[in-house]
Amino acid sequence: MELKFTVGGRIAKPVAEVFEAVVNPDRLSKFFTTGGAKGRLVAGAEVTWDFHDFPGAFPVLVQEVVPNERIVLQWEAEGEPRIWTTVTMTFQPLEDGRTLVRISEYGWPDSEAGLKSCLGNCEGWTGMICAMKAWLEHGINLREGFYK
Repeated sequence: MELKFTVGGRIAKPVAEVFEAVVNPDRLSKFFTTGGAKGRLVAGAEVTWDFHDFPGAFPVLVQEVVPNERIVLQWEAEGEPRIWTTVTMTFQPLEDGRTLVRISEYGWPDSEAGLKSCLGNCEGWTGMICAMKAWLEHGINLREGFYK
């Protein structure tokens, strides 16, 4: 069985603003990378994401960036050294001015550790979309104190 998932949600902001909130490390650090993000998401870059609530900074390899449409990343799966998963984020403008964000991830081995990591990342990306919505629409940081 292939371990993969897709999560999504609608954010009441224009696609350019939502996209910039992800590719801009200063903005991403306001609602997701609580320990800071280093490096703008551009194709071919290796950036670093850090989270206060999970120890250590994570290298993120940027595979593809299509402005206001799509971002493709790779990062190492938790508990599976040297196994890298692929994350695809899509940004779709809606007729009412909102943006539909979808995040998919795949690449885990079909194992107990792979399943655990897959489910944890599904939870994490769902939380990221919720946190992005709260921050962009209302200026509220949902991650603060959420995990610890």
